[in-house]
This record gives sequence, structure tokens and C-alpha cells, in this order.
Amino acid sequence: MKLLRLKITDPAGFRSLRSGFEHHFRNESDLQEESDSADEGFAPFICAGPNGSGKSNLLEALAAIFYQLEVQRTQRSFLPRIFEYDPEGNPDGIKDGDGSPNAYELEYLIGVPDSYRRPDSPQLAHVKVIKEPGRSPGLTWLNSESFSTDGLSTLTDEERGLLVPEYVLGYSSGENEILSLPFFKLRFVQFDEYWNSLQVQLDYPGHPETRLAYLDNGFSQAIFLCNLLMQDASDLQPFREDVGIETLREFRIVLRRSIPLEQTKLEAFDYASDDQRRERSNRLRAENPRSSDSELQELISREIVKNNPALKTDVDESGVTRYRVNLLHGLDGDDTSPRMVSALRRCATLSYHDETTDTLILDYRVNDATKEAFRENFDFATFKSPLGLFRAFQVLLTLNLYAVSDTLKADLYRSNSHYVSETVPTLASDQRIMRFKLVRFSKRGLSTPMMLKELSDGEHQLLHSLGLCLLFRNTRSLFLLDEPETHFNPDWRANFISRLRQCLPGSSDTRQEMLITTHTPFLISDSRREKVLVFSKDEATGDVSVRTPEFNTLGASINKITMSEVFGKRETIGAYAQSILERKRARFEAGNEDPSALIDDINRELGDSVEKILLVKAILGSAEGQALEEQG
Repeated sequence: MKLLRLKITDPAGFRSLRSGFEHHFRNESDLQEESDSADEGFAPFICAGPNGSGKSNLLEALAAIFYQLEVQRTQRSFLPRIFEYDPEGNPDGIKDGDGSPNAYELEYLIGVPDSYRRPDSPQLAHVKVIKEPGRSPGLTWLNSESFSTDGLSTLTDEERGLLVPEYVLGYSSGENEILSLPFFKLRFVQFDEYWNSLQVQLDYPGHPETRLAYLDNGFSQAIFLCNLLMQDASDLQPFREDVGIETLREFRIVLRRSIPLEQTKLEAFDYASDDQRRERSNRLRAENPRSSDSELQELISREIVKNNPALKTDVDESGVTRYRVNLLHGLDGDDTSPRMVSALRRCATLSYHDETTDTLILDYRVNDATKEAFRENFDFATFKSPLGLFRAFQVLLTLNLYAVSDTLKADLYRSNSHYVSETVPTLASDQRIMRFKLVRFSKRGLSTPMMLKELSDGEHQLLHSLGLCLLFRNTRSLFLLDEPETHFNPDWRANFISRLRQCLPGSSDTRQEMLITTHTPFLISDSRREKVLVFSKDEATGDVSVRTPEFNTLGASINKITMSEVFGKRETIGAYAQSILERKRARFEAGNEDPSALIDDINRELGDSVEKILLVKAILGSAEGQALEEQG
């Protein structure tokens, strides 16, 4: 995928991006240069600039746009009722004011399968998306006549699916992140998609229908395990070079199978027609003429349970009937089933079902046989790769959203607030449907295995960011990474672009697009000038502008980048050290000190820096000039 142009045409703008904001990611010469230098490999866009200059808002706008396209793409398969077809308003269920820009233009190039190409076809489809206020976005395949299509202006569902990224992936390391809103909405759509399949007894495909995924820290363990279990040793080299990961030793998966269900919610699992319901009610009343209305409702509830295998009843000590729903019903089967829970059970070294809590515990002692079992059990149509295993984990982890009320979900779907994630309740460990425990691995230099939770913040962040790149490296995806290197030491920051290039192949048919926001000069020094986007905001008008640096950034020194227009820093030392240096300069300029003694004082108190060298040179030059003057 290759982004070409984004323009915000919403009269109200979007966040800090005013109406009329426009950025061209590439022009024709840039595309030609990328084509000529394709063997150089993967290169992300680096978004740099001061805090509050609009960097994250650009990522947020792209995420929101593809959220709208995803709602539009999946409307015919499954969406919650809030997105239902509205012919008089928004026919695709997309509502203005939901946290997305209300009007925009977006252009990009994206690869299409060989089946759509003719011998003379270009490698990439040119896509244009236009949304006007109060209307749904329109997606156009501008160069469709160059491919094996019917040339009609109306795209088929299959073509719409081809012309958007396979995945749009978001990640932010910040506590006050603003990127997650559209991703959170579709995470709840993923839950509702599966919940709906349980209610109406539909087969579930084993993976989420929607393509947006916000991979926050809740997915770190899944990312780590999928890579260590199923990637080749050579692919894991970036893990080993910096963090020193050697071998995965063991882990546990805990699956809580069923949860309580209020009797009033049983009706959602009853898909009998109105006539069938009346016939059932009349029949039960005739069979039980002395039953009260509440007793009759109890009989109806039991028939609903009888007709839906995901439901069951328990009778407590006081004789009261309690209802439960098996959330894993659509994901489990017998010992030969290809469903994900069955497959995970076959890969386990030991499995145990605690009937008291209805909890399945799967323990894994990892060796070559374990890894082979995962490859065998996850090598069929639904999964087929480490990414397939990750998507299975993604489904199971999403079930932890079961405790969120319908009212809260409805508010979330309509929300445009940055704080939406804070309204989602955090479950206690034993209340979660799926969780990992006891993840242990061997690490270079340590004699005993260590727990994943024992790693530092920087180690977690490196494994997380590189791990998601490894998982999605063979897809046509858009990565939106908001300051992914905040906890890295200087050496890891200097190596980060090289590590990304190791993880992502950068081939033309699966080219990924990635935008990274950063305050790290190292990422800029490893990027060509045309891939560095410098953001600035006019203090008077609030207008955000984006430009490329005026100098060649690739290989530029950190001092050069820091002191350039990229970050606007004019000193290479801290403000406190600079104040000390200025006091020394004032003493020199007063002319009352012995130059040698002053230089000794400066060297004793301050470390080496460009600023210190310049001051010392000025003192020496002044002393030499004075000596020559005295000799003359």
C-alpha cells in the first residue's frame, strides 16, 4: 500500500487539522524513485515535530477514515443494530459526529491479486475515497480499466474488499493516547459479531470479520507466544539480538467457559417467529393450566435453553434455576474438530476441566513436538500461519468484553471522546474468559527461565512492536504506530529502523505502509528526506502544516537533526547545563578573569559538548589576540 494524498474538507476540520489541510505523501517522481530502489527494502514515514503539532491527529484521521470504510464494507455481513441501513440518512450506517472526519479526500495505491491483472496491468490499483458532510464515503477505483474488471462505476463487494488494506493496525505507547477510538468501536463489533452467532446458532468463521485492530498491551502475550511458537529461528533474530530471547519454555491458557445469564436476556436467544411463540405459549398454558405467569415464563425459558446448545441451566441449593451461556460453544468441538479451542487442547501437554468453575486449563511445556503440534493443528483454512494463531487468540481475548452493558456499547459506538477506553470495565483475573499465565522463556545470560512479566518496559515495547510486524509482514496492511520507542535506550532507538527492515520484507506485492510518530532523532537519521514529515503549528492561527526537511536526513548526525527545523532545538545540551555555560560566558565577557583558570573551571564542571568547545575556542582566541596585541 502507498498513501498518496489526504485532504480534510470538513468545514469544522478534524481535531487540530483545519478545513483545507492537505498533505501529499508522494508525487510521481517519488513513486518512480521508490520503484527504482525497491531492493532497498521497507521504509516507514517518520512524523516528527514538537508536542501538540498534530502528528498523532494525522494517524487518528487515517484510522477514522478506514473505520468508516470498514463499517461500509461489512454492512451486508454483520453489524450491530446501531449501524443499520438508513435509506433517508446514512445508508451505510455511518453517522457524522462519531469521532471521524465528516468530509475528506484520500488517495492511495494498493496491490490487487494476480487474477485481476492483465499482462499490461500496473501492479497497483489507484483508489480515491471522497466523503461529503452528511453522506457516506464513496470509494472509486480510478484505473480499473487497466485491470480485468467490468469497468462499471459501481464496485462489487469483492472489489471493495480488495481495495482497502487487509488490516489497519494501531499501537500507541502513550498514557494519553488518542488513536484508539475507531479501533475500540470495531473491537466491540467483533464481540457482537460472535455473540450474535451464539444467539442465532450460526457457524462462526473463527476470525473477526472486521480488519481494524488496536494492538495495545493486552495483546502483548499473544504476540509474543505466536511468534515464539510458529516463526522460524531466522525470523526471530530481531528478538534475540536486542532482548536476548532464546527459547519459549512453558505457558498456560485459562479459559472460563460459561458465564451467568439473566433470565430476561434469554429472549435474545429465542429466534422463534411471532406465530411460533404464540403457539408455544398456548401449548404450555394448556399443558399447565394452574401455572402462574411467572411459572409459565419459567417453562418458556427452559424451552429456549433446550433449543440453543450454548445455553444451560443450574439449580442452586435453594432450588432456584440459574441460567448460563457457554461463550466458547461456537469455538469448541470434539477431539477432531478444527475449531480453535479444540485445536489448542490438542496442542496442550496437559489439559484439565474444573467443573466447579467450568474452567478449562491448558498447560504447555514447549519443545519441538509442541511447536510441530501447533503447526499441524493450525494449518488449515481458518488459520494457516502465526497470524492465524494470533487471530484465534484475538477472538478469545475479545470475549473478555462480555461484561460491558448494551447501554455502554451503544454510547461507545456514538462517541467521539478520547476517553472512551476509560469507560470499559477492567475485569478481575478470574472473571476473564481468556487469559495467559506462567509464560516462561530462557534468556541469554541467565541460568534459569524468567517470566514474561519480569521484562522491562523497554523490552516489552520492543517485543510488542517488532512482534506485530512479524505477524503481519505478509499482508497489505497499514501500520499506525504512535511513539512506539518511548521506553527504548539510545542504542535500541538507533537500531529501530534496522529492526523494522529485518521484520518486514518490503516486496512489491505485499508492501506495507507505516507511519510512526516520534521525538527520536535516530529514526530520522535512518530515513530518507522524502519519508520524514515535519509537523508545525502556527501559534496565532492554530494551522497545522507538514513539510519535508530542507537537508538530507539519511545519515545526518543527531546534533544536526536536533538543532534543525525538525525539533527546533538550538542547543545540544540541557537547559540547566546551558545556564551554567552562559554564566561562564558572562564571566569571560566581563574580562576580569585569567583565561587559563576560566577554561580549567569550565572543563572541571562541564562535560564535552559543541557549546562548550565553542566557548573555550572563543576564550583561547581572545587570549591569543590579547597576547599578540601586547607583543606589538
